[in-house]
Amino acid sequence: MKVLIAGGGTAGHVFPALALSSHLISGGHEVRFAGTSHGQEARLVREAGLPFEEIRARPLERKVSVRAVVAPIAAVAAVKACRPLVSWADVVVGMGGYVSVPVALASLRARRPLVLHEQNAVPGLANRTFARPARRVALAFSEARRGLPRRTRSIVTGNPVRDEILSVPGDRDRLAKEAIRELDLAEGRRTVVVFGGSQGALHVNRSVVDAIRRLALADLQLLLLTGPAHVGSVRAAIPSDVPTIVRVVGFLERMTLAYAVADLVIARAGATTVAEVAACGLPSLLIPYPYATGRHQEANARALQRAGASTMLLDDELDGRVLADRIGRLLSDGDRLLEMGARARAWSRPDAAEALARVVLEAGDGA
Repeated sequence: MKVLIAGGGTAGHVFPALALSSHLISGGHEVRFAGTSHGQEARLVREAGLPFEEIRARPLERKVSVRAVVAPIAAVAAVKACRPLVSWADVVVGMGGYVSVPVALASLRARRPLVLHEQNAVPGLANRTFARPARRVALAFSEARRGLPRRTRSIVTGNPVRDEILSVPGDRDRLAKEAIRELDLAEGRRTVVVFGGSQGALHVNRSVVDAIRRLALADLQLLLLTGPAHVGSVRAAIPSDVPTIVRVVGFLERMTLAYAVADLVIARAGATTVAEVAACGLPSLLIPYPYATGRHQEANARALQRAGASTMLLDDELDGRVLADRIGRLLSDGDRLLEMGARARAWSRPDAAEALARVVLEAGDGA
C-alpha cells in the first residue's frame, strides 16, 4: 500500500511519524513524507533516508493581520500543489500541525481516505478541523476525545515511539554503562536527568542551578540538557563548591543514554517526551510549558499524574527552592520512585506504531 504522511514543524510531530513509517516499511508498504523545507521534518526525514516531498504550508492565523488576509490564497495554492502527491497515495496520514493542513484538504477533495493522529491530550486546531471527515482519528491520550467534534470516529493507539527508545528497558544496563563513560558520570550515584526539549527551557535551567545550591547531596548527579543556546551561561552559573556532580550538555543526540542512566526525569510535558519517558518506565517530575496551545502540555502531565506515573509542578510555581524540595522528597522515597516507574511502564503503549499502522492500513483497504 502507498502511504503519504504529512506533518512536521516540531520533532513532536516528526518522531511519531518516523516510528509509524518504520513499521509500515517493514511490512512491505511504500511511504512518502510531505513537509516544509524549514521545519524539523526536512532534516529528520532525510536523515532517516526516506522520500521527502517539500510543500508550502503556513501556520494557521488566529488574529487579524495582513498574513491572515492572504492566508486563504496561499492555502488554495498549497492544496493545488499537493494534488499529485495525494493522487499517488492509497491513504493519507495527517500527524497534526499546520503542515498537515493542505495535504488533508487535498486528500478530501481527491476522496482519498484520511487518517489523523493526535499526539496530545488536547487536540490541535488542524486535527479538530478535519476530525469529522477523516476516516479515523487515532489518539495518544483517551482524554483527547473530549476536544473532538461529536461523531468523530476515534480510537486510542498511543503515541508511536522510535525503536531505539523502546529498546532501553531491555538494554538498560549496557546503555547505562555507556552513558557513564560517554557523559563523564560517576557509578553508584543517583542520577537526575533534566531537559526542556531540543531548544531547552530557560526557566527550568535557572531553577535547576538554584536547586543545586540548595540540594548539595554527595550521592547525587545531574545530567542537565540545556539546549544549545544556554549551555555556556548555565555552565558558568553552576557552583563549584557543591558535592553534587553536574554535567551540562547543550543537546544529546542519543537520548537512549540519558534514559538508561536516569533514576528520575525532570522535563517539560511534550507528547513525545511523555511517551518516551513512560515507555522507558521512568518516574518523572513534569513541568508543563505554560504557553502551549490549549495548555495541552498541562493536560498531558495530568494524564500521567492520574496514572500515578508522574508528579507535576506548574511553571509559575517553579523556583530553585521548590524544585530542590521536590527532588529531595522524591529521591528519599525509593519505593515511590519504583512504583511510579512501574506505573509509567503500565500506562505506556509500546505497540503504538503497530496499532496506528493497523488503523492506517484498514482505512486504505476500505477505500
